[in-house]
Amino acid sequence: MASGDSAATFEGADALHCDLVVPLSRDRAFALFRHDIYHWWPRNLTWCGEALEHLFLEGRKGGMFWERGSDGLRLDCARVMRWLPPERIVLRWHIGPARVPEPDAAKASEVDIQFTAGGEGNTRIGLVHRGFASHGDAGWEYRSSMGSALGWPHVLKCFAEHCEISENLRKFHSGTSHAESA
Repeated sequence: MASGDSAATFEGADALHCDLVVPLSRDRAFALFRHDIYHWWPRNLTWCGEALEHLFLEGRKGGMFWERGSDGLRLDCARVMRWLPPERIVLRWHIGPARVPEPDAAKASEVDIQFTAGGEGNTRIGLVHRGFASHGDAGWEYRSSMGSALGWPHVLKCFAEHCEISENLRKFHSGTSHAESA
């Protein structure tokens, strides 16, 4: 159902772009991205790893994308700079090249996520991570890392897989899958 194929392309000297299509309406894709983020975000791309207790994206301008571990420690990963449901989320990304928090806004980069309605009820999710120069000398290596198969393409693949599972469960619970197979 969801292809899950996402690869990064590099835009100019300071940005990377990833996209994929999910078989959901734009409203549903946006809602799952935000409300289910704890369930689909890859644990290897969190500070807490398997000890992750909660991951939350606050749905408002000025809100935070944060995680909390089993010891109660909260880590702010990003600040919401633009919140335009169901079209776009822009985050000031506060995770630096060493995968540690960077509280200085001048040393943060930006992640821009756009949800574009497509044909047949599909949604294209385009993600652009820019501003790697803000991370200093290690920014270029960070850009390569986030553009690799273990970076943003992996994040979007996990989201696509979650969308497929969520949609199958929704159909199952509504009885749609039984009617289609009969």
